Amino acid sequence: MNRLDFQDRRAVVTGGASGIGLATARRLFASGARVALWDRDESALARANDTLGGNAVTNVVDVTNAYAVEDAANAVAKHFGGIDALVCAAGITGPNATTWAYPVDAWREVFDVNVHGLFHCNRAVVPIMRAADYGRIVNIASVAGKEGNPNASAYSASKAAVICLTKSLGKELAKTGIRVNCVTPAAVRTPIFDQMTQEHIDFMLSKIPMGRFGSVDEIAALVCWLASEDCAFSTGAVFDASGGRATY
Repeated sequence: MNRLDFQDRRAVVTGGASGIGLATARRLFASGARVALWDRDESALARANDTLGGNAVTNVVDVTNAYAVEDAANAVAKHFGGIDALVCAAGITGPNATTWAYPVDAWREVFDVNVHGLFHCNRAVVPIMRAADYGRIVNIASVAGKEGNPNASAYSASKAAVICLTKSLGKELAKTGIRVNCVTPAAVRTPIFDQMTQEHIDFMLSKIPMGRFGSVDEIAALVCWLASEDCAFSTGAVFDASGGRATY
């Protein structure tokens, strides 16, 4: 594992109990950062913290609750003395169905977690970063947000929203010391696959020229660079990690 300089940096990772979030937290921690993991699964958070030697701060946070997110952000900032990096990896796929058959409640849930939850986290952390005139925000989107996967309209539309939210916030903060970027992975085998049909998983694999799924560590490597001080002249940008799938 290549290490970046995160010595004494303070990072929050949402969806930090598994998948890309946990892989990112491991890399940040190994590079010297102090890390807070946010997730709504308390037992999974405990297991994740075990992999970090019990050294992370863990917060059971439902990102769809704006007040809970704001309280958690302020608590972490008080504990660490600030927040230097936010990685928003919390997300769900929702069911696989055609748009005309998509369950209305499921559509709302996908947007509540993937868009509203991410907005709550970005919104809560920005004032803390502005006070220090430094920060890095990395939002996890998806190549589906660029291309629109069939039978995944809610997920695709929600990730398109993440891309545009990132662009807007990045431009709003461009003259500050805060950088805001997003990553658009192709399919990565994580527990989120449990929410998908095998047919949809096979479809996603067929679209990747490398002929394999990405790994969480490959995505985390890019995320951590974007969360580092070295990422100084990129903001409001979209970084692909799609095994050759993305065409723009």
